Amino acid sequence: MKASGQLRLTTGRRLISPPNLNTRPTTSRVREAVMNILAPRLKGSRWLDLCCGSGVIGCEAIERGAAAVTAIDQDFRCTQICERNLQTIVGALNSDIEVTVVRSDLLKWLRKGWRSTPFDVIYFDPPYDSGLYKSVLASLSQKNWLNPDGIVVCEHRSKATLDVGPSWILTDKRSYGSSSLLLLSRQGHHPCDIDSKQRQTVREE
Repeated sequence: MKASGQLRLTTGRRLISPPNLNTRPTTSRVREAVMNILAPRLKGSRWLDLCCGSGVIGCEAIERGAAAVTAIDQDFRCTQICERNLQTIVGALNSDIEVTVVRSDLLKWLRKGWRSTPFDVIYFDPPYDSGLYKSVLASLSQKNWLNPDGIVVCEHRSKATLDVGPSWILTDKRSYGSSSLLLLSRQGHHPCDIDSKQRQTVREE
């Protein structure tokens, strides 16, 4: 494997990033925003990181109290580095945190369903032009993926408009330059612990 680049968590800890791949790590600005928005629900939470890349968002969650992180990517090099990064953070914290990294085609894996404890947070950050958003959100709505009061966070290009489908409620939307976040909850459930004080109205580019 060729030499890897480096990423820095918002807490300052360094990670490695996949080398020479067409990956787009979530920016530190967006990562910090996500952690601040979800701060009330981080302690003891179960995270699912879809299209995990280096695993940086899962590492941020672990540093802030997540109890379990499951990460998936179809690229072998990404999953190798994601596993190393997550285990590095777990080791540094000397904590018994559950970490699972899966290498698979995302849609095929989601269609199998989930038989374990549902997740509290699902973070979905695919390549912006992948066309995965609608299919993945439809799959997440049909299986035992999300706790009734859980939240799905979709990162997407600010210029794009996402069709989230009839199963989801748009709880919040934030824009940070060229990247935006959609916070989604299931129909009939509205999370009450999202930090509305940090709501931002930012003109999309």
